[in-house]
Amino acid sequence: MTASRGVLDDPAARRLAAGELEALFLPGYGMLGASLRHRGVELLGRVSDLDAAAAKGSTAGIPFLHPWANRLEGWRYRASGREVQLDPASPLLHADERGLPIHGVPWSRLSWAVTGSTAAAVQARLDWTTGELLAVFPFPHRMELAATLGPGGLTLETRLAPLAETPVPVSFGFHPYLALPGLPRSAWRLALPPMRRLVLDARGIPTGSEAPFAGGDAPLGRRSWDDGFALPDAQGAAFSLRGAGRRLTVELLGGFGYAQVFAPPDRDFVALEPMTAPTGALGRGVGYGTVDPGGTFRAAFRIRVEEDG
Repeated sequence: MTASRGVLDDPAARRLAAGELEALFLPGYGMLGASLRHRGVELLGRVSDLDAAAAKGSTAGIPFLHPWANRLEGWRYRASGREVQLDPASPLLHADERGLPIHGVPWSRLSWAVTGSTAAAVQARLDWTTGELLAVFPFPHRMELAATLGPGGLTLETRLAPLAETPVPVSFGFHPYLALPGLPRSAWRLALPPMRRLVLDARGIPTGSEAPFAGGDAPLGRRSWDDGFALPDAQGAAFSLRGAGRRLTVELLGGFGYAQVFAPPDRDFVALEPMTAPTGALGRGVGYGTVDPGGTFRAAFRIRVEEDG
């Protein structure tokens, strides 16, 4: 009998190395960032059972969330002049605890084609052209994702280009789960920049109102975070998690005008999430941009890893 293959058996898997850092990407499973290690210590959360996460449609590691990040407010949306009715029974969709579609098509359902690879970098492509994908998001396009590991961190660069004569809405994001092994979560320090906090309704959908947020740098303690923010400058912002002799910084390098901070009090991870649009943008019809035929939308961020103290 042949043993069943798991997510980590992806024949397209690419292991990257640079200095004291190592990373693992799975092109056959959504270009998932499945590991980021510094001196052998895993810095990503929710990677202990990727097979279970894939089966459930759960996020893990560093997932690419497309064609929307976080949740929609319902199973119907209108974007770029198209009315889309989603099928709750589709295997390409996943619902949150409130029954709302979340995170677009799960990472485990998307196979990317590797277009380039070195010891420290991998590039891959996803053509959004099949009937089942267009039923979810009826805008033919190509995504290109490059992961580059350097001695100081990991950079992810994304490009979106239309493949038809229709503008493509831009509402994707990433959900990097970061962790600091060797120190209780309550002692981790979270540093956030000044931003505008998005006022959310009970479903976690922005209401359209905003409030000033001064930023800060403090221990997590028992505080819970699940907050959306608008950034003052889509060309740059930095969020950091510090403790156990390391500082992990998510640096937004362009293209991301929004961010989500997710840190449930009973879990040993913090997700610092770059987003090109606020949660629910497609459903509400506001807050997202489009890329015209012949154009390209680019976005990039870096996870910087440093010694601290």
